[in-house]
Amino acid sequence: MKLSKRLKQIEQMVTAEYDHIWDCCCDHGFLGAALLSRLARCNADSFNASESNNKSQIHFVDIVPELMAQLENKLEQFYPPSKEIASWKTHCIDVATLPLAQYKGKPLVIIAGVGGDLMMEFINAIYAQHQSVDIDFLLCPVHHQFALRQRLIELDFGLKKEVLVEENKRFYEVIYVSTKKADYRNVDAVGKELWEYNTEQQAQTVKKYLSKTLRHYQRMQQGSIHNVEHIIDAYKQVLI
Repeated sequence: MKLSKRLKQIEQMVTAEYDHIWDCCCDHGFLGAALLSRLARCNADSFNASESNNKSQIHFVDIVPELMAQLENKLEQFYPPSKEIASWKTHCIDVATLPLAQYKGKPLVIIAGVGGDLMMEFINAIYAQHQSVDIDFLLCPVHHQFALRQRLIELDFGLKKEVLVEENKRFYEVIYVSTKKADYRNVDAVGKELWEYNTEQQAQTVKKYLSKTLRHYQRMQQGSIHNVEHIIDAYKQVLI
């Protein structure tokens, strides 16, 4: 199954340093399956071929029993246990209850395909239960990006990387953070690296996203539903 542009970007940002990778809200498991395939190929550009990296475990997490049963059947068919294929496990649970403490080693928690509001609930719960664990989060909210970033700042997480993706006329922020802030940069309320570009196409993407975001909050302000003037001011400070 060919990954969407958004999932492909997330997949490319996953490095070889993790013992456990949690693909949360995994739906049909396309992202986790792509990571399993990459591990099996021992791609030298990402996961190297060392024995330790081949022992990385992919965890597929979703709360829908029917989806998880179907996914487990497919994984058993296409990724049967072998020394060439990384191990995997399915979990039909709420993402807020990830059992990270049951698995030794460095975890990466990937959450995509849900709004920033629900994502914040997941992160709050996971972090509250595992504050002594060095956790990396790879996040791709479908909306409420500003509120999510504010929460990451409040939690004092460190930024590893951030990327803007345009897919089917929609824009997605991919935000890669760590609970171990000392080694990384500060998370910015509207992003910094997000607005950088090297090509004219990338420049057009960031300009369109900034314009669309400003229009969105200006409509909210005009509707007098919420006072979002501080958000509008923050985005107006972005220089492209």
